[in-house]
Amino acid sequence: MEQHRTRSPHDGTRRGVPPPLPPQATRSAKAGRTGSPSAPGGVPPRRPAAVRSTAPPIVQSVRRMPNPRLTGLGGGLFCAALMLALGCLDQLLFGASLTVYGVLFLPVCVVTAVWIRRGDLLTAPIVVPIAFAVGLIPVAETGGGAGGRLMGLFTALATQAGWLYGGTLIAGLIATVRKIRLMNRRAARNRPPV
Repeated sequence: MEQHRTRSPHDGTRRGVPPPLPPQATRSAKAGRTGSPSAPGGVPPRRPAAVRSTAPPIVQSVRRMPNPRLTGLGGGLFCAALMLALGCLDQLLFGASLTVYGVLFLPVCVVTAVWIRRGDLLTAPIVVPIAFAVGLIPVAETGGGAGGRLMGLFTALATQAGWLYGGTLIAGLIATVRKIRLMNRRAARNRPPV
């Protein structure tokens, strides 16, 4: 004679305790709890982001900008490719003006130092001067052959050292500030509660 099972199989939960909800249900339950003013559990509703934010409009617009995180190598390639493109553009539009090239170099330094990820912050002031030299190739005056091109590149590097040092200093300062803020956050996180 065959016996039928009368109890359901044990699903790992205790009696009287409901089984856990799947991830989709917990998200919708949380959204319903925080979205309605009469939510069970006494959770106050969240204010919209526009009301909550007290930052100036320029800070809000900067926060909405893309925020990629580049590795050290990726930051170097990004910076070098951008400076090479700006050097070619300077050659076409301004007749290889070294001053225009130097001015364009400064925002590239800022963007590179901001977009490099936290673990590779020390590479920002290293890749920026290399990218400056790469971008000078189309801008530098050329003589005959490879020797003349190399001499024009060294001359442009020597005469535009102020832009090079300024951009490197900017990238170094931004990387240093970001590193200090990262270290302060880690110290605050590791500090025992009072």
